[in-house]
Amino acid sequence: MSRLDFTTQRLWLAAPLAAAALVELTREQANYLVNVLRLGEGAQLLVFNGRDGEWRATLAPQGRKGAVLRIEAQSRPQEGLPDLDYLFAPLKHARLDYMAQKAVEMGARRLRPVLTRRTQASRVNLDRMRANVVEAAEQCGLLALAEVLEPESLEAALGNWPQDRLLIFCDEAAEIADPLDALREAGADFAKFAVLIGPEGGFDESERARLARIAPVARISLGPRVLRADTAAVAALALVQAVLGDWRG
Repeated sequence: MSRLDFTTQRLWLAAPLAAAALVELTREQANYLVNVLRLGEGAQLLVFNGRDGEWRATLAPQGRKGAVLRIEAQSRPQEGLPDLDYLFAPLKHARLDYMAQKAVEMGARRLRPVLTRRTQASRVNLDRMRANVVEAAEQCGLLALAEVLEPESLEAALGNWPQDRLLIFCDEAAEIADPLDALREAGADFAKFAVLIGPEGGFDESERARLARIAPVARISLGPRVLRADTAAVAALALVQAVLGDWRG
């Protein structure tokens, strides 16, 4: 992995990136850089779009409400994300923001809201979730952006489950055992994974029975204490990345 520069402001751009290109910033981006951060003419930034790697750029303010960036040289080539889906029952407001940000930091490639019988928040603000994805990527030096999918029912998400993607089902009712061993055994023959975290209050019995019929599936415990859904997300994704994902180098 390339050495990261955390001293220079990073910014996500939608535009294509190439040497000598001029990119006009949105009004919001220009205001943040010029009026909030007080960056002036010639300020150096790092920019990325999730496709073309990371580039160094120079700021050129245009009045109080506008600015352009001159793209200079690439600082890091494009990197991908592990093929890891994160399926979750939506939470409310700040806790959903936190969970989305942490899933991005942990390397999830897709964020997939699923509606269960005990889901507390049935409406999901996808624009807000995508903004959280961008913010986490900007702050943590990521080059790829996790995809945010439309919400779907748990039944729809599990229908025709692909045989080449291991579903890792975190279940507070599972027998407490070493989850590292369980993941090593279940995931040995797979390169694609999905982590499923249920709602506060857990899955009901019919959902649990449906999950038990899925193949391939690994049902694991996250220890002797019941975790809140957002905490469980971090714990589960850390386990999967350490045992099966890109934390292994």
